[in-house]
Amino acid sequence: MRKAMEFDRSDDGQMRLVRVTLVAAFMLGSMQSGHAAVRIVFDQGGRIGNYVDRFKLLRDFGASVIIDGICAGACTLVLAYIPHDSICVTPRAVFGFRVADNPGPDGKAIPNPEATQMLYDRYPAAVRQWITRHGGMTARTIYLRGRQLQVLYRPCTTDVEGGRSQPR
Repeated sequence: MRKAMEFDRSDDGQMRLVRVTLVAAFMLGSMQSGHAAVRIVFDQGGRIGNYVDRFKLLRDFGASVIIDGICAGACTLVLAYIPHDSICVTPRAVFGFRVADNPGPDGKAIPNPEATQMLYDRYPAAVRQWITRHGGMTARTIYLRGRQLQVLYRPCTTDVEGGRSQPR
């Protein structure tokens, strides 16, 4: 039986657990690899290093990831660190790509070309090609969704009992 965990990005930028059906043992490492699924519902991104650490941990545990809503900014690193066959997308899945930035002294975003290049370089080739065809990573967010997304990533199956999407 697969377990699932959902995350939602709150407006204050703190990750908050929305629903946990994944036992705490997973986080402590006592659960067998490959029996967990994480559902990304609404995640606008944040500090790149936090996402690299999170997705490496999930990869090392053999977790599957269900994209079931917006995954933007640093959240898109899921595509770089989770194996392709461990990611599935629902009809609501959307990836948002934009330039990486840092907060300036006045609170306005300052583009970070080095971080943007690091993000871009880590994406799979097909995703990089899609980004390039759609104008590249700029201050304007570009969205990968629908049929274009399902060409690149497999759709999730539906769990008949719970009406919830599951990785295949």
